[in-house]
This record gives sequence, structure tokens and C-alpha cells, in this order.
Amino acid sequence: MICMAIHPIEFRYGTPEMRKIWSEEQRFSSIVTVEVALARAEAIHGLITRESAEEIARGATEATLERAKEIEGEIGHDMMAIVRAITERTGEAGRWVHYGATSNDILDTATGLQLKDCLTLLEEKLLDLLRVLLDRAEETKTLVCASRTHGQIGVPTTYGLRFAIWASETSRHIQRLRDLRPRIEVGQLTGAVGTQAAIGEKGVEIQRSMMKLLGLTPVDVSNQLIQRDRYAEYFMLCATIATTLDKIAIEIRTLQRTEIGEVEEAFGKKQVGSSTMPHKRNPVKSEQVSGLARVIRSSVEPALLNNTLWDERDLTNSSAERVLFPETSILTDHILAVMIRVLSGLTIHRRNVQKNLELLHGVTMAEAVMIELTRLGMNRQDAHERMRIASMQALEQEQHLADVLSADRTIASYVSHEELLHLMEPDHYLGTSVAQVDALIKKLSPLCS
Repeated sequence: MICMAIHPIEFRYGTPEMRKIWSEEQRFSSIVTVEVALARAEAIHGLITRESAEEIARGATEATLERAKEIEGEIGHDMMAIVRAITERTGEAGRWVHYGATSNDILDTATGLQLKDCLTLLEEKLLDLLRVLLDRAEETKTLVCASRTHGQIGVPTTYGLRFAIWASETSRHIQRLRDLRPRIEVGQLTGAVGTQAAIGEKGVEIQRSMMKLLGLTPVDVSNQLIQRDRYAEYFMLCATIATTLDKIAIEIRTLQRTEIGEVEEAFGKKQVGSSTMPHKRNPVKSEQVSGLARVIRSSVEPALLNNTLWDERDLTNSSAERVLFPETSILTDHILAVMIRVLSGLTIHRRNVQKNLELLHGVTMAEAVMIELTRLGMNRQDAHERMRIASMQALEQEQHLADVLSADRTIASYVSHEELLHLMEPDHYLGTSVAQVDALIKKLSPLCS
């Protein structure tokens, strides 16, 4: 019988390195690693002999996932199946495998190992994304473009400022990830309900030694499992990262609209945009990011509910986490990789950028003229009203705003037609935007080194 892939992360989405972390094989390897660390920590503190611990370590390397699955098919318990698979390979020392531990001591600690590797990959990609954004910000810091609020063109901004805003947000995700590490790269050895009764008075020391061997932090207290507020925070981090990528993707998709045409995803020479419309060049990668971001955000609710378990524990978290951890981690890593490629290859059509700046007959510069009139002595509210009326007239009659304003004797008494044209140059109304971009690049560049 041929085993066919079902979930798209098996064949369509995800990087090989992140898929490997959440693969069945890596999960088995992580659990075995934890069992070995448990035995060695117990040997350090005299619960078992060092010879037994090393025999368990040797036998663990011979235990296989296939054998564990065979046993699970017989007994219906995945953790105990692995314990038996190791025990079969360890001779007399097998009596000490899993000594004093409960299932989630091993399973949750193995999750800590996987999450540690997972966060490393996500951080690497966030840093790659930051580098791309800073490069694009530097490249376009003086590229003036039309801003849009409520979907309507506003005063000028720059592409550099847009990229810088996304870079700043990305840097905060890097900081959030680093802040999260000590709360999520944790393990436990607390026994059936958290009392450590099965390993006795040295329980705290054994747990500390075990986690030191694994490179994890021991929990301060727990019941039968590590409290899921920690994991919920991880899923919320993934959701916030996904939302930033979604925001960038939406902006790219908007600016790639035919009517705007300022940017465009890279399009391969043989790439097909539509099965029936040969001319189509669609922003399919950005659309993929937006779509998968919805799936990633949907993990937050079940992740939060996984912390609301009965008494010292129940099993309602287990089935959900088997789906949530690999799916959310793989998809978050995937859309990071996709967006890095999209932004690296993003084409900016400067002619269309300029065309859209000039689209509204100069009315986008109404604020600049209003500010200047106020500076020259006109009441600010009067200036605002005159500019509003003139702007509506310019739009309705398709006249340049400078021509409409010059016909207003009151305004003409403050500024000449030539001065109006100078005031209405978009390049002259950028404020500190270039300086802001330069400052941000200087601040964040050390993160990328």
C-alpha cells in the first residue's frame, strides 16, 4: 500500500530544516535524548549507577522508531512504547529506564528541545528579513511616493519610510523571540503530579542536572506537565510575526493592482499567471503569505485553551498540540522564507510612482500650502477652509491646484503662483523622513552583523 501525503506541509509548504525539527523521527530522537539525560542525571546523584546510565545511553542509540510504533500498536501508549523499545536494548540496566519520571516529564522536555531548535531557525529568518528590509530602506529612502490613508492618496511619503517601518516591527519580533527563550526552552522532572515523590529528596538537584545536560532551564514548579501559558506565548509570537508578514503582503498586493502598478513581485520567464488569461502577472506569493497567516493566527485560541486543564492535568491539550506545534512552526517559517524572497526580488516601477504622485492635480500638497499660509499670517482654520474648497474645485474641474489658488485674491496676496508651484513639489515636503530612515538603519544594523 502506498502511503500518500495529506497535509500540504508534507509536500507544498515548509523548509526542509523546519520540517525536520517537527518530523516523527526528530520527535523520537528528542524523547530518547531526554531519557538518556534522565538516566545520567540520576547517576550523578546516586540513584542509579553510572554503568547503568551508560548502558541505557548505549541501548537508546539502538532503539528505533519502527520498533516503538510496533509496541504502541500493541499497548496503545506512545511514551511507554518508547520506554519499552529502549529497555529491550539495555539488558539488566533496562530496569532503570524512565525511573521516577512520568510521561510528560519526557514529552514536554523533548518539546523544549524542539522549540529551542525551532526558535533558532525563526530567529535566523527574522534576521534575514531585517537585512532585506534595511537594504530596501536604504535604497529607497529618497524615493518619494503617494501615501494613502483610508485608501485615498494623502501627502507624500517615501518607500524608504515604508520599508523602515516594517524593519522596525521585525526588530521587535526578534526581541520578543529572544525574550521568550528562557520561558519556553524549559524542561521538567517532577513526577506524576509535580511532587517529585518518585525520585525523593534529591529531586530538585536531579532535575537541575538533567536540564543542564540538555541545555534547558528547569521549571520552578509544575504539576504533571509544563504549564501551557509558556507555549501559548510561543503561538502568539508566531501569530504576530505572521500578521506583520500579512501586512507587508497586503501592501504589496495593493500596490501591484493594475490601477496603481507601483510594485510587482518577481515573475519568472516561464511563470503562468492564469489558466485562461495569458496576460496575468499575479502577486501569488504575497497572497500565499496572507492566506497562511490566517491559519497561523488560528492556533492562538486552542493554544490558550490548552492551559485550562482539569486539576493536575487532563489530555485535551495533547491531541491539539500534535497538530499545532508542527503546523504553526512550519507555516511561520515558510511564510518568512517566502516574504524574504518576495522583498528581495520586488520590482518598483518608478514611472508609475511618479504618475500616482501627480494623479490628483496637486491637491495632495494642500496641507503644505495650508501650513505655509498659516506661517505667513493667515488664520489656520481659514487657510484650511480655503484649501478644502480649492481642492474640491481642482478635482471637479481637473485643474491644477496652483491655478485654482492663484485665482483666489486672498491667497494670492500671501503667495505667488511661482511660490505655490515650489511649495507643491513633493520632494520639498518630506519632513524628517530621510533622517528617520537613516537613524533606524544605524540603530538596527548591528542586529544583522
